[in-house]
Amino acid sequence: MVRLLRPFGRAVTYTRWLHLFIAVVWPAMWMFVEEAWWTWLVAAVTLAPAGLVPAMRTVEGLQARLLLTGHRHNSESIDIVVAPSASWSDRGRLVVWLEARLLLGYATGMLSMQLLISSVDLVASAFGGDVDEGVLILLDGHQWWHVLLAPLSLAALAATVVGSGRLITALALRLLGPSPAERLAAMEERTEQLLERTRIARELHDSIGHALTVAVVQAGAARAAGDPAFTDRALDAIEETGRAALEDLERVLGILRESDRPVSGRPTLTDADRLLESARASGAKVDAELTGPVDTVPGPVSREGYRILQESLTNVLRHAGPVPVRIRIEVTDEALALEVRNPLTADIAGPGRGSGLRGIRERAALLGGHAYTGPDRGDWQVHAELPLR
Repeated sequence: MVRLLRPFGRAVTYTRWLHLFIAVVWPAMWMFVEEAWWTWLVAAVTLAPAGLVPAMRTVEGLQARLLLTGHRHNSESIDIVVAPSASWSDRGRLVVWLEARLLLGYATGMLSMQLLISSVDLVASAFGGDVDEGVLILLDGHQWWHVLLAPLSLAALAATVVGSGRLITALALRLLGPSPAERLAAMEERTEQLLERTRIARELHDSIGHALTVAVVQAGAARAAGDPAFTDRALDAIEETGRAALEDLERVLGILRESDRPVSGRPTLTDADRLLESARASGAKVDAELTGPVDTVPGPVSREGYRILQESLTNVLRHAGPVPVRIRIEVTDEALALEVRNPLTADIAGPGRGSGLRGIRERAALLGGHAYTGPDRGDWQVHAELPLR
């Protein structure tokens, strides 16, 4: 019983009923003037060209969202479009919607009115009052048991209110919902958002992970050295790395706050010197060789190359410590080749393990390139090739 009464405690039940009545207000007013059945036929014919107007879809969509779902603004959970009609398919569905809404509104209005009148007549008949000539129920005389039928009429009215509301909502979702092209566009937008979130997660992992690794290595080395001069240099390196990490964090947070903010502020391979100096300050013996014009590398490739180099150096410091590192960066007309090698130790994770290694391969794959991370001739190697076109 409680489940049956639950819809009547929701405002949307009555706004759906109102939505149906709004559809027949102007034909009903016209009928009071003309008093002819053909006014409804003219109203149905008039709605057809109105549905061909692109802006009409926005009007109907907003009205349906507000009255049929109870939501005023856009929401992923609401599958009713408020954009103007973009194709003839959209216009055709809108015409069908307008005609269906008029027909269902007329039927619901007439049935609701007749059921309400019938319930009043049943009560009046039971107590000997005057009874109008009804359409749904024909009363013969004044019988006391007529009053027992009044609740049934009211129950039918309640069922009409709930059922018609659910029916018009189902039609709205079907006829005012997104077209296949709009669904595809929404899916592409959602995919772009997921890719952007994944990229931001990699940005945070690489930047913050590198800074923390350098700080931990530097602090440990300074404590073990017991040399005030070395400790000062270590603190300077920690401070510089921390500032760089904060700048990267601000960039990422800026992207999150402002989706239209350009990514040109992110570091590129032209800023790789600060990574090499940070690694050297941590005790690693870095041998870097650069071939080709790095400043001509396209922005997306250069930014991803910087992150691959950063993650590679982070893994060296985290797993191998201050060991010799050989870095080779080669820029050709077709691709950017980046290689980082260091002596293999027992602490380095095996091939394919670790989120950082997966991130290196993902970055290369997103640009149409490839990357290898694993042992090679007694060394641990990170080798990535990124196409420039």
